[in-house]
Amino acid sequence: MIQQRRAVPSSARLSDEYREYLIALARAFGGAIIFGLPLLMTMEMWTLGFAMDRLRLALFMVAMLPVLSVLAYFAGFEENFGVKDCVLSAFAAYAVAIVAAAMILLLFGLLGPGMSFDEVVGKIALQAVPGSIGAMLARSQFGQAPTEGEEGERRDCYMGEMFLAGVGALFMAFNVAPTEEVVLIAQTITGWHAVAIAVVSLVLMHAFVYAVDFRGETELEDLREAASEFLRLTVVAYVLTLLIAAYVLWSFGRSDGLAPLEVLIEAVVLGLPGALGAAAARLIL
Repeated sequence: MIQQRRAVPSSARLSDEYREYLIALARAFGGAIIFGLPLLMTMEMWTLGFAMDRLRLALFMVAMLPVLSVLAYFAGFEENFGVKDCVLSAFAAYAVAIVAAAMILLLFGLLGPGMSFDEVVGKIALQAVPGSIGAMLARSQFGQAPTEGEEGERRDCYMGEMFLAGVGALFMAFNVAPTEEVVLIAQTITGWHAVAIAVVSLVLMHAFVYAVDFRGETELEDLREAASEFLRLTVVAYVLTLLIAAYVLWSFGRSDGLAPLEVLIEAVVLGLPGALGAAAARLIL
């Protein structure tokens, strides 16, 4: 006797999809708070929220949308299958991060009725940047993203690795750049210090991914392959990190009025945490 399979009502499928999406949003909200909380409790970020040049802030916000859209393709807070899904996920991650930032700032008494609309919007918008990255990465960080299959194959390509390295560098650079210490260090060190920082950054980037037996590291067969990987991946990722560091510094006005060499030294200083973020992203995403 052939047993007939009962058809699942469309309403049941839709309810399951809504439930899964609500779970994904809740997970994204948790990721936004975890990734954004350190900066939400940083005085420099409170100041930059209303002091930062509005054109640069707007440009940063707009630039983050394609970054989040591509990040959704590689490691979204829910699985995405097309351009439309990735773009919608980017807006959803931004919205979740805005709500999370507003909630924490209100909880800390950093938003109030006496503030101007411009100040409130500036504070929330700026704080939403790290939160949006955290929201997008919540699934992979909470152990829900598959390591195999289509999503795993997307990340294993060269452009995927470079993009994820850039996201890691952006997140770490954004966390450190608001502080005055970056400018202070860049002003006090010599050129040789800057060279040493660059060399150490490269060594740490390469060691994190290839030499210290971390989870997710890549095994190399011989010295020739190691040299090729160093030039093709580590050096390129470090150059990308320096470019991102320079852009973040410019956005925060940290490089205004400086000579090109001084800007480069600042980028090298910020590039050290950025390099660690780039290496970590290649391992854990």
